Amino acid sequence: MKKKDTFFVGLMLFSMFFGAGNLIFPPFLGMGAGTSFWPAMTGFIITAVGLPLIVLLAVGLVKDGANTLGSRVHPLFGMIFTIVVYLSIGPLMAIPRNANVAFEMGFKPFLGSATVSQTMLLLVFSAIFFILVYLLSLNPSKVVDYMGRWITPALLISIVVLCITGFLKLDEPLKAPTETYQTASLFKGFIDGYSTMDALAALAFGIVIITALKQKGITNKKQLTAYTLKTGIIAGAALALVYIGIGLLGAKMASYGTFDNGTAVLSSASTILMGTGGKILLGVIFTLACFTTCVGLTIACGQYFSKIAPKLSYRVVVTLVTLVSFSLANLGLNQILKVSVPFLVMAYPLTIVLVTLAFLHRFFKGSQKVYAGAMLLTGIVSLYDGLKMFGLKWSLLESLMGNLPLASVGLGWVVPAIAGGLVGFVLEKVSRSSSSSEEFKLTKAS
Repeated sequence: MKKKDTFFVGLMLFSMFFGAGNLIFPPFLGMGAGTSFWPAMTGFIITAVGLPLIVLLAVGLVKDGANTLGSRVHPLFGMIFTIVVYLSIGPLMAIPRNANVAFEMGFKPFLGSATVSQTMLLLVFSAIFFILVYLLSLNPSKVVDYMGRWITPALLISIVVLCITGFLKLDEPLKAPTETYQTASLFKGFIDGYSTMDALAALAFGIVIITALKQKGITNKKQLTAYTLKTGIIAGAALALVYIGIGLLGAKMASYGTFDNGTAVLSSASTILMGTGGKILLGVIFTLACFTTCVGLTIACGQYFSKIAPKLSYRVVVTLVTLVSFSLANLGLNQILKVSVPFLVMAYPLTIVLVTLAFLHRFFKGSQKVYAGAMLLTGIVSLYDGLKMFGLKWSLLESLMGNLPLASVGLGWVVPAIAGGLVGFVLEKVSRSSSSSEEFKLTKAS
């Protein structure tokens, strides 16, 4: 494959990853971290860039992607886990979130004193938005040309213009970090990276990238893995640079007041820097970012569900995903965010552990007991952490979970995951030893 084609597939992957969360969270992190910006941003990049690339590579190494990885724990777990991931990064959470953010930042600021209700405006906007998503998703083979060659460069140029203008005009020194980032800022940034949902998205985008590479003539498994890694590095480098740029912009904006979220930070920054032109530029950035991500996620869902349910054609699945996403998008952004963050706290640790085990697979000979032990204890801790964010707490469990190592920085699942894996490893050794002993007795008797 030509270097030019590899580059454009990498840009397509960047555009699919880069959506609402990728724009919202880095500037808010920058504003809160202040002088602790670099350790906090390092933690953020680990989970928002490094982890998705590792997941993408892991998916590329196995035949049926995420489903195969999950089936190493148990076939039923593999099926349920993969379906839940696709639904969450697709029509039930990520796609509606992106459509809402596109409306909030790309359309709503220009309404002025419009008398039409916000609900009706969101309905009209989301209808047009999803019609375009639907039309582009029907032709996945052309997505590389549309997104890699045209839409993504326009998005990157817009972000670069905003960031360079900010660096030239905002010369205030960074402020002291807020209470949240005063200690363990690296770990706080690590947890913040969950919110991009990119590690989960990588489980789905693996199949999209592999399909795109096959359409370019790459069919050998070794070559597919190599080109997946190359395109992932291109996308990851672009993501990291953008995160640092808009993160520093957010850090500089701390001198201009307090803001409730990342959208407010970027909105104020663009207005201060370029007036009405800045507001238009920001609207273009958010709309393009959210649109490309919705297209990528819709294609991923279409390819996956039409594969596991052959009676449903790709077109039918894309239609269903678009309709469900359109319906949920009209519930409003706040309702979607209330559910998404606790869910991510539950899902991310499981994804991290599953992918880590995939790379260690040969060292414990793919023992199902190791996978099951690590995932079981990880699931118990992460499930409780997620339920706690929904307001469900039990004093006994709170005391137990709160005393786990690293629990204070949101990583209480790490030690249980290691412990579960080790227990599974020991049980596998004992089981194999017993089997060998029985075989020896039978051989001796015969």
